[in-house]
Amino acid sequence: MVTEDETPADAAASGPSELARALVAESSYLTLATAGGDGIPWACPVWFAARDLDVFVWASKPGARHSRNIEENSRVSLVIFDSSRPPGEGSAFYVAAAAELVRESAFADALALYNARSLDQGLGEWDPARLRDPARHRLYRAVALESFVLDDHDERVKVS
Repeated sequence: MVTEDETPADAAASGPSELARALVAESSYLTLATAGGDGIPWACPVWFAARDLDVFVWASKPGARHSRNIEENSRVSLVIFDSSRPPGEGSAFYVAAAAELVRESAFADALALYNARSLDQGLGEWDPARLRDPARHRLYRAVALESFVLDDHDERVKVS
């Protein structure tokens, strides 16, 4: 497991999964890449919470371009990267995933995950009413289908 003092660079020596966990733990934002039914790509940063390396949750407006794209095409890509490193020395975690608006049956679990990360970062808890109709935001989640990290030779290595 990643320790509190371990950086993504330290975790890289432990293997792909540990590097990915370190990047997730150290990052507040992921880059979400979507494409609508027209195939036009769109990328944006979202503040996120994650369950290990397989589920990613964020709050967004249903009318936002990326949210509308997810309605039309559930396939997305996520990238979490260490932007503090100079070119050629950075690490990144790449995820191909299926995304969706969180259904009511999964809402409590997704909200608990989101709130745990929010509290951990000193941001407070989200009231469920702020993420349900008629509020402006909803919870979305992406479930990983496959994932990779960059190795020391700038090659993608599958995370198991």
